[in-house]
Amino acid sequence: MMYTFSSLSQLPRTLLDTLDQLQYKTMTPIQASTIPALLEGKDVIAQAKTGSGKTAAFGVPLIHAIETKKRNPQALILCPTRELADQVAKELRRLARYKENLKILTLCGGTPMRPQIASLERGAHILIGTPGRIQDHLSRETIYLRDIRFLILDEADRMLDMGFYDEIKKIISNLPKKRQTMLFSATYPENIQKLSREILNKPTMIKVDTEHSGLAIQEQGVEVSPQHKEDTLLRTLKSYKPDTAIIFCNTKADTVSIADFLREKHFAALDLQGDLDQRERNETLLKFANGSILIMVATDVASRGLDVKDVAMVINYDLPHDPEVYTHRIGRTARAGAEGIALSLYRPGQKAKLLEMAPQIELLAPEKLTIDKHFILQANKATLCIDGGKKNKLRPGDILGALSKEIGIPGKDIGKIDIFDFQAYVAIDKESFQKAYEGLKKGKIKGRKFRVWRLD
Repeated sequence: MMYTFSSLSQLPRTLLDTLDQLQYKTMTPIQASTIPALLEGKDVIAQAKTGSGKTAAFGVPLIHAIETKKRNPQALILCPTRELADQVAKELRRLARYKENLKILTLCGGTPMRPQIASLERGAHILIGTPGRIQDHLSRETIYLRDIRFLILDEADRMLDMGFYDEIKKIISNLPKKRQTMLFSATYPENIQKLSREILNKPTMIKVDTEHSGLAIQEQGVEVSPQHKEDTLLRTLKSYKPDTAIIFCNTKADTVSIADFLREKHFAALDLQGDLDQRERNETLLKFANGSILIMVATDVASRGLDVKDVAMVINYDLPHDPEVYTHRIGRTARAGAEGIALSLYRPGQKAKLLEMAPQIELLAPEKLTIDKHFILQANKATLCIDGGKKNKLRPGDILGALSKEIGIPGKDIGKIDIFDFQAYVAIDKESFQKAYEGLKKGKIKGRKFRVWRLD
């Protein structure tokens, strides 16, 4: 049965109109099961895979409940990574556009404390952050949590995997006991069960869509000896010819060497792994999301919480050690009902392990891959960085106007625009890139000059 957002009679017309404008028509299973329970004020444990629409599942009732006339924080959302916190904040701001003066603040590591402290002093209604940074603010007494009415743990299993159990318990000990708590997790292992018993009050258990649909994701495996893995990976790409791909490796060293190998073969690839600093991680993700690179070679740091749409193919260069990690990896493709391919390279002797992880997988012989020897994957966009952002009052429309109206870049050549506190990034078709760069370098945005450079 299909459930529409318009059927939620408890929500005001202004919110329903906003949902309609954002093309939120039919609720996903997790939204249809979760939103009514949250609107009734119940605590919820929701188990659903990445990409199932869980941010709106808790975001819609949360934004509805926030009282903007009150200054102190009313909601705390804990996330495992800065990337996920930023994505949740971005989505909630979209959903909250109808509600004037609602303030959302992200508090994550990897960014200076002083601006966060200043923002907290000005007040915010919804705080979104990583456990480590929230704990830092508590220890400095720069954060006030005594008026929190809503607590959301997003990707709770991932936070516990990262060792945040004690920090989460310490943070929760600073919250009012009378609150509504929501725990979202892709899996429900014993440590999550323990945490839920300790922090939730008579929760409603919701479990939907925790397995990936075989119709949405085409799972295939290819047996390969270690000495032929790079060649088989190349054959795979030249056979399937995906528009975009994420390749998962088990080690940092392999992500770097595979990304280097692919670039030598004229494929637009970058690595994403734990040795990168926060800026490098952010820029790699940004370039992949805006089409400036088309292949991301990653460790499992990237397997969850990344809001990257339209990934055509996931390749397990190495089999993961855990079936749940396999599920999260392949969940990067076939999001929001789209179709995708998940291909795993496995060594002789790993067949049983692969079949245990993916009983429905189709096993192929490498020689059966029909390759297009001329196929390469080069991005037709490049990313331009502007040394100004939200704190400089820059908006996407300002950048778009400067590029299209003042410099004359065709609208079709201007891609995704991302604006952060102090910098902005815009994807430009390579044919127009030099003209855009020279125009912004010599010209102005909103009457002001900004330093610009190509993000390489």
